[in-house]
This record gives sequence, structure tokens and C-alpha cells, in this order.
Amino acid sequence: MKAMHFIKWLYPGMRVKRWLGIAIGGVLAFGIGSALLPVEGGLPLRLVSLVLLVLGLASAVAGVGLMVRSLLEVVSPDHARDLVERVFQQRYLEKGPKIVVIGGGTGLSTLLHGLKPYTTHLTAIVTVADDGGSSGRLRQEFDMLPPGDIRNCLVALADTEPLMQRLFQYRFAEDSALQGHSFGNLFITAMTKITGDFERAVRASSKVLAIRGRVVPSTNMKVRLAAEHDDGSVTLGETKISHSPVPIRRVYLEPTGCLPTADAITAIQEANAIVMGPGSLYTSIIPNLLVGGMVEAIVTSKALKIYVCNVMTQFRETADFKASDHVRALVAHSNPGILQLCLVNTEPVPPSLLARYRQEEAFPVEPDIERIRSLGYQVVSDNIISTEDYVRHDPDKVAKIVIQLIVGGRGRGPAPAPAGAAR
Repeated sequence: MKAMHFIKWLYPGMRVKRWLGIAIGGVLAFGIGSALLPVEGGLPLRLVSLVLLVLGLASAVAGVGLMVRSLLEVVSPDHARDLVERVFQQRYLEKGPKIVVIGGGTGLSTLLHGLKPYTTHLTAIVTVADDGGSSGRLRQEFDMLPPGDIRNCLVALADTEPLMQRLFQYRFAEDSALQGHSFGNLFITAMTKITGDFERAVRASSKVLAIRGRVVPSTNMKVRLAAEHDDGSVTLGETKISHSPVPIRRVYLEPTGCLPTADAITAIQEANAIVMGPGSLYTSIIPNLLVGGMVEAIVTSKALKIYVCNVMTQFRETADFKASDHVRALVAHSNPGILQLCLVNTEPVPPSLLARYRQEEAFPVEPDIERIRSLGYQVVSDNIISTEDYVRHDPDKVAKIVIQLIVGGRGRGPAPAPAGAAR
């Protein structure tokens, strides 16, 4: 049977024989040239030997290269012409640091997009407490974990065609039963039913999108986020918490005792850096830390622990919060050893955007650097925002600083160039 499979390579139209013949001919010519080189025959024989060596080597390399390219045109036609660049990029990224990013929402996917050009060793640990929008509807109807934040991270790390990414983010707008659902959410839902497990469904979806790195839920248990407010009242559900007018005293998960996924703990233990944020403090970042065993794993990890502070306050959830207030809330829900360094923005927000955000009662987070230092944490301050249409973290600026910190800190040389960038 194996012999028959081998013979198929010699069938007409396989576009392998000619390149194989050139490679074999090159090897033979190189061998003959090597054999003639030590023979005493004067200058003419030595010239013939050298010619055979050069032509043989060139033919062997060209034949093998063209044969590989011919095969790649069948397996992956779109990538056949940039084979060298793709191999170089993959090998470059494989040398990158192991980075774990913890959070949820758009902030997490934004940071992943910035880190993707530096390493393939990325792990996104994503909250599963979301209960709003398409995710909330699917969660309730199919009794599954919410897929929305997972989908955003998968798309951010995707190394596939842009059309596939657009497909996963496509949201049905027509007046139908699918209105409001994104295709990616429905795909993960279907994959969960096929595989019988949400975590396996995420792994399968990762293969479809050919992502760089991994996306894992913080827990496989179906949890709800609850908030206790300053007046003693309690709000159940992530969506309702974000709209409660009473300041939050603390948040917690129901039921208690939920366990983290094995992949999440392993990634934390092996990480060179753990980055928390950016994202909604109480509803995207802290819920991951409330999963049993998660804080202990982070504190005992030898990784550099970084918190990327939000650049704007959120209406009601973090109203009037300074950067130090974000840090204190993070520590109060976990452990003082949860972080070592806080990254804050010091770039002023343009007045035109300030007016827009003021209507939503959102304001720039004051970078009270000395207060954070008095809490015992290092601070890195810089211009880390993008202000084209909205005030958001600039993924490239944040990623570059994170990489600089991992490879030795600011002031100790530039960060490595991202794969594909000019060198």
C-alpha cells in the first residue's frame, strides 16, 4: 500500500517529477565534482570540478525549493509565493515571550491585536460572566457559557484571511430570529453542541481561524456576577451591575467555589508576563480573579505582573475613579501580590472628544502616579491612547511597552521589531 502511494508521485500532472529530477541531477553533479576535485589533472580538470560543484549545488537547492513550492500551491495556494517570509515570521514569533492576558470585552481583544506581531505564545484568559446581548441570549437559550468575549479574542488573534474574520464578526441586522446575533457566536454555539464541551468548541474554532496563541475561558462553570453596593443592596447579572446608580463595594461570583480551567492555570505558571486589562474593572477583569485558585496561581507565578489601567472612567461603574482607585479595587478583590507594575496614560484627551464623553458622564482617569507608588507598585506612564474617533488604548503603543518591560525594562534598549516590520 505504501509503495502504491509513493508511485502516485510519479503520475503525469503531479508537477513533482521535473523538480525532483533537477534536485537529483544536482546532487549527482555535486558528487562528481567532489570526486574530481582531488584528482590530479591540471587546471582544466579543476575548473570542470568547480563548475560541477556550483551547478550541482544550485540545481539541488533550486529543485528542492521548486518542488516544495509546487506542493504548497496545492495545500495553500495563497501563501505559496511568500513561503520564505512566512517561515521566517513563524520562526521569529516562536522565540517570543510567553504572555498571558486576563480580562474581557473589547479592551482585551485590542491588546491581543497589538501583541500578536511579537509572539505566538499568547494566552487570553477570558471572563465568562457576560449575560447581555447576543451572548446572554445564547447563554440562556442553550444553557452554555457566553461566547461573545471569546469570539472577539479569537478574531483578534486570527492569522487567516480577512474575509473569515469579517464572517465571524458579522452581526445579523434583519428583522428575524437571528437579529443581534453575530455569526461567530452562533458558530461557537453550534461547535459546543457538536463537541459537547465549550472548551473543546473554543479549541476547534481556534483551528478554523488559525489563531496565534490560545483563548481559554477562566472557568468552565456557569457563573453569574453579583455586586454588593455601598448601601447594602445587591445586583445580580453583569449587565445590570453596569447600570446600577449606587457605587460598588465589591463583586463576587455565584455559585461560589468555581474552579479555573487547567489551561488557564498552566499558562499562568509558564508565563513570562501576566497582563491584566485594559477593560471594565468590575465586570471584565476582576471576575477572572474571583475564580478559585486563579489569584494564588498569579501571585506564585514568577512572571512580571502588569495592570493596564483604563484611560476613561465608566459611567456608574468607576465614576470619579483615579488610577490608584482602580489598583486598590483590584487588590481588594484579590491579593497585594497580584501585580507589580501599573501602566497609566498621561496624554491629554482632545477637547472635542472630551465633550462627547462628558455627555456619557465619562472622564479621563487621573494618573495619580505618586499615590500608586505609595501603595507599593511601580508605575510606567506614557502616551498609550488612540484618539481618532474614540479614546481607546493604542494596541501598538501598549504592546511595545509590554514587550520592553519583558525584555529588560524601559531605558535598556528598544523592544524587538514585530514580525513583518522593516528591520
